[in-house]
Amino acid sequence: MKFILTQFLLLGLSLTLCLGSASAQVNPVSVVEIQGQWQLLRNGNPYYIIGAGGDTHLNELVEIGGNSIRTWGSENAQNILDEAHKRGLTVLLGLWVQHERHGFDYNDTLAVAKQLESFKATIDQFKNHPALLMWGIGNEVNLSYTNPKVWNAIQDIAKYAHQSDPNHPTTTVTAGLNRAEVEYVKQRAPDIDIFSVNTYGDIAEVPKNIGNFGWTGPYMITEWGPNGHWESPTTQWGAAIEQSSWEKASVYTERYQKYIEPNQSHCVGSYVFLWGQKQEYTETWYGLFTKDGHKTQAIDALHWVWKKDSLQWATPSIQALSINKQKASDNISLKANSKNEAIALGQLIQYQSTLSMHPSGFEKTKLQYEWKILKESTDKKSGGDAEKESEQLNGLIPVSQSAKITFRAPAQPGAYRLFVRIQHNQTVAYANIPFQVLPQP
Repeated sequence: MKFILTQFLLLGLSLTLCLGSASAQVNPVSVVEIQGQWQLLRNGNPYYIIGAGGDTHLNELVEIGGNSIRTWGSENAQNILDEAHKRGLTVLLGLWVQHERHGFDYNDTLAVAKQLESFKATIDQFKNHPALLMWGIGNEVNLSYTNPKVWNAIQDIAKYAHQSDPNHPTTTVTAGLNRAEVEYVKQRAPDIDIFSVNTYGDIAEVPKNIGNFGWTGPYMITEWGPNGHWESPTTQWGAAIEQSSWEKASVYTERYQKYIEPNQSHCVGSYVFLWGQKQEYTETWYGLFTKDGHKTQAIDALHWVWKKDSLQWATPSIQALSINKQKASDNISLKANSKNEAIALGQLIQYQSTLSMHPSGFEKTKLQYEWKILKESTDKKSGGDAEKESEQLNGLIPVSQSAKITFRAPAQPGAYRLFVRIQHNQTVAYANIPFQVLPQP
């Protein structure tokens, strides 16, 4: 561990830089250990990260109590840092270390050296930005890799960051947590100050295991959210069953309250995933926003747990979704071109000191439902790599805004999903249910 109490010497140092036409002051960040407990300091003051992974919807993040954003790479870094600074947010700025699974060879010393030089330039360019919180050196480089030399490359980047920029700590992010990667980081990358983990359904294991695996320093949870598609139950034809927005909102609440916030003696903060929207397995699996930019139910849940106050508005929720009275785990099979019935159970709830399932004054609000059928994605990748959007099928659902619909199954056999959503004010609740179409006998 480097980058400890010596940082106090820098707290009185005022540095300026030119950001476009404006001058700004560096905000020194350090990580310190006090009686066995780790703490992040910014300008000498305790700084606990309540963050989100993504660089959009920054006003909404501030509104619900967030204070930091995370990027995975440094593309458009100047604008991202500037926009964050305007809103009082900090930035965990990512340096996208190349992955072996994408074809990068860590035995190629020239390629490794070229990568290091590019990161040196990035560090030198942005090290004095007032919104910078720390350097995120590599994201999930342990995913499907075989060559541990990647950790030596990360060390070289971290070492340069410390030499060039004594004002900001370093971290590296692993996919999940296991003993081997902890040992590699300790042995091969000692200039990493904070160990970071992306974790979903197994988040409960991180506070228990990180110390058991040998990491005694500070750590962060740099991605967390619903159950990942790789760890969810599947249908007989292999389609992962996605949690509804109601289930996800409950998961975000529980995981923050149980596995992140109570562990501040070593966990210096977290970044919820994903503060935006993307196609990853489905169009709704990870995004906290919809494709058309609306907030999802989980954002109100985060507002509730982050700011610890009652919300004065109602939030839409879908409690259940069925086709022909069958749920997703029933392995729904439909005949091609057959008529079928779908029902969504929706209501408005309110986040108060205790969660009210039937809030007074909202019960009679008429809810409008939107339905669509998409083909099951055939462009499923790993590690968040870019995927093509699924094809929507039109003409199968009558124009309807009700909770119960009759729809026609697609004519072509195969795997599909029925999606439904409710919008109330600017918040959306959603659910989807996979089904397969079989040919007519």
